[in-house]
Amino acid sequence: MLAITIIILGVSFILYTVLGGADYGAGIIETFAGRRAEKTISKAIAPVWEANHVWLILAIVILFTGFPKIYATISTALHIPLMVVLIGIVLRGTSFTFRHYDVSHDFTHKYYTVLFRVSSFVTPFFLGITLGAMIFGNITTDPDSGGFYEHFILPWLNWFCITMGVFSTSLFGYIAAVFMIGEAGYEIEQQKYVRYAKRLLLLSIGIGILVFLVAEGQGHHLVKLFFKSSLSIVCLSVVVLLIPLIYYLFNHPNILYLRAAVAVQIAAIMAGWFAIQFPVMINEKNGAHLTFYNTQAPPETFYQLLIALFVGLVLIIPAFYFLFKVFKKTKD
Repeated sequence: MLAITIIILGVSFILYTVLGGADYGAGIIETFAGRRAEKTISKAIAPVWEANHVWLILAIVILFTGFPKIYATISTALHIPLMVVLIGIVLRGTSFTFRHYDVSHDFTHKYYTVLFRVSSFVTPFFLGITLGAMIFGNITTDPDSGGFYEHFILPWLNWFCITMGVFSTSLFGYIAAVFMIGEAGYEIEQQKYVRYAKRLLLLSIGIGILVFLVAEGQGHHLVKLFFKSSLSIVCLSVVVLLIPLIYYLFNHPNILYLRAAVAVQIAAIMAGWFAIQFPVMINEKNGAHLTFYNTQAPPETFYQLLIALFVGLVLIIPAFYFLFKVFKKTKD
């Protein structure tokens, strides 16, 4: 039961990164593409953007029910960046909706646009910071180990977490740029998104390398951990080997293959991180670890959770397929 739950949790995070990342990244791309891209981006993500949060909600429910100590530690120690993420999600969603249905391009429309673009940067940045804090090992659950700064600021306000935030932001922009290639109506517009995708891919590679360098500089030996795991090495190989294929697909566009290749690449990045961490979810400052094994709920709870997950997925997956089929159907 535990293994099945962990797999579903991992798949939920991957789906949210790929699908939700395309949505967040759309605001990032729009910032650089300008007003001319606004209509294309709004049309592309309007039907499906809200639904992608299902995967984040699913992951939160699994953590809350199956691994309550992990959930409690994250939501307590990292409540500041998580609060920023929640505010960003709300502001981004409301500004996008109000702008999408706004009939006039007045000051209010510009206000919604600015809010949409800023929150599209802020939200993935603080998602990356939260993930970085779970990896870095500055979180403490000992109430006597320090004050407010040590408990609630120090775990995430450091160069490693900031670099992780920049990495996640560039990665989301890359996903969105690839997604927008297939949504653009004209070849000139498609080539514009291809250029964005190429630049953001190179930027993500550079910042990804910087993440490892910063970790080494701050005493967290990610490179050593990485090469201890056979799965992480395989995942890195997949990520690297897909780069020339993706560049080929940039120049000879087959949007289905291109999106599939990028989705596999993102999944490999996530799986590589998971392989480094497993079975640890949170590294603590005192050297202890919160793992899937020492924080799991009783077997009875897992049994009920799996029933709920099975019923939920039976409903969600066909609904998602139908949603994309209806709203993303190619017009003749």
